[in-house]
Amino acid sequence: MKNLFFRIYQFVFRVFAFFLKWRKPELLSGSGSLLDLPELIQSKGISKVLIVTDQGIMDLGLTKNLESGLKNEGINYVIYDKTVPNPTVDNVEEAARVYLKNECEAIIGFGGGTAIDCAKGVGARIARPNKSLNKMKGVLKVRKKIPMLIAIPTTAGTGSEGTLAAVITDSKTHDKYAINDVNLIPHIAVHDPLLTFGLPPHLTATTGMDALTHAIEAYIGRSNTKETKKFAMKAVKIIFHDLEKAYLDSNDLEARLNMLKASYYAGLAFTRAYVGNVHAIAHTFGGFYNIPHGFANAVILPYVLRYYGKAIHRQLANLADLIGIGTDTDSDSKKAKLFIEEIENMNARMNISKKIKVPDLDNLELMIERAYHEANPLYPVPKIFTKEDFRKLYLEITEIGG
Repeated sequence: MKNLFFRIYQFVFRVFAFFLKWRKPELLSGSGSLLDLPELIQSKGISKVLIVTDQGIMDLGLTKNLESGLKNEGINYVIYDKTVPNPTVDNVEEAARVYLKNECEAIIGFGGGTAIDCAKGVGARIARPNKSLNKMKGVLKVRKKIPMLIAIPTTAGTGSEGTLAAVITDSKTHDKYAINDVNLIPHIAVHDPLLTFGLPPHLTATTGMDALTHAIEAYIGRSNTKETKKFAMKAVKIIFHDLEKAYLDSNDLEARLNMLKASYYAGLAFTRAYVGNVHAIAHTFGGFYNIPHGFANAVILPYVLRYYGKAIHRQLANLADLIGIGTDTDSDSKKAKLFIEEIENMNARMNISKKIKVPDLDNLELMIERAYHEANPLYPVPKIFTKEDFRKLYLEITEIGG
């Protein structure tokens, strides 16, 4: 009966989604496109902005060109640079206070998914000053317009610049959760590959696999539209063609720009079609052990795909055909097997480990509970997992001693 309820919930939400206002950000794309942003902001009548970023971005000096451009356009700005990996409720609250104190009019998320998610959280809190982030956990609980939000990704993975999701961690309870609302989709996004130059190979690899996870989970889910399938397939094709190029050469301009596009397409796919059980598991590793999200997804993805079994053979066979794996005479099950093996091979070539090392699994029961309730009833997965299914996967994925 539970599974029937979950499927009914997903069907109703899928129908309801057609009536939501799904916007796509105004996109600046190409080498040096960041330089065009200040003039665009000025044309919107914005006179003061909050830049949400992290200390690593500041240390690299990546915001300098943006700061100079804002000054030239007469736009005042203030910077919040204390965002941590897996941004916390405390980060958002602190940055929101900076926004209000300085009477800002727009928010710029500058960095990886961490900074952009934090910026989205700030937007949610400004829109709903009397509602805590924890109360906005889940779906469509912001429901008010946020200030102008601009996303400038410096990694190609999360696709946050095109999605409705902000993933936040409550450091007190170790609960890592998503706030999903169409109002959180950024108004403007910048794809400047120069900002991703010099990204360490491991981060290039894991963020790219994060994008692949988004695309695949959207594609195999049961809430697809023709458009989300198209975006997911575009992303998968680019990632298999360009991710390892970007991994091997941090200065490959074409591969870097293509990976930004792939991450964006994957984001557009999953923001409408949703993710699935890979993310439900990955979020618990981030919440309890601070495991980077992209790395967790990269490791978990092949395990979950294999566990789905025949429920996704046809879809994975289609993706295998898309990237040229297998032959015309291979069965769907054979192509699906080859596709999963290729994901594992790509992980291996980019030195991504096969398991997630943690010091203990003392929180296993709570992790299972949280993964189960994150996935159900919301995620339209091809196969609904029981708590025992989650348990088996956790034990298979995890290596004690990290």
